[in-house]
Amino acid sequence: MKNIALLFILLFSLATMAQKELPTVTLTTLEGAATSIQKTANKDSVTIVSLWATWCVPCIKELDAISDLYQDWIEETGVSLIAVSVDDSRTVKRVKSLINGKGWEYNILLDTNNDLKRALGASSIPLTIVIKDNKIVYRHSGYNPGAEYELYEKVKEYTSK
Repeated sequence: MKNIALLFILLFSLATMAQKELPTVTLTTLEGAATSIQKTANKDSVTIVSLWATWCVPCIKELDAISDLYQDWIEETGVSLIAVSVDDSRTVKRVKSLINGKGWEYNILLDTNNDLKRALGASSIPLTIVIKDNKIVYRHSGYNPGAEYELYEKVKEYTSK
């Protein structure tokens, strides 16, 4: 009986996670202004949010891979991407120089206290979520080469709905 109850809880949490409301937490822009994902997200389309850090090699690889395709994605679907750095107060100083060197055209926000990371229940990064109508409709942890194509398929799926 106990196992059935645990299975039910697991299935229920997985079912609700796909349509989880986006948490409201305060983030910071590179200029130091307070904002939130809700204020920054594209209200008329799908938004990708990627949690990353300057010290996370898979995170950088994922954002580089997406960067190569990003303009096409925007033209085809209107998607926007918000890259939320979870660098702490010691490493956050590296964010601007890394972004400038990469030439990423993403909207960059800072989560130095890891408030968004905690609110999303992210145990590791990179964590990529897709948002539509302020709801999380897709979630993926980690990065393997080619995962950006799966992500884009999800974006297309939700922009056509």
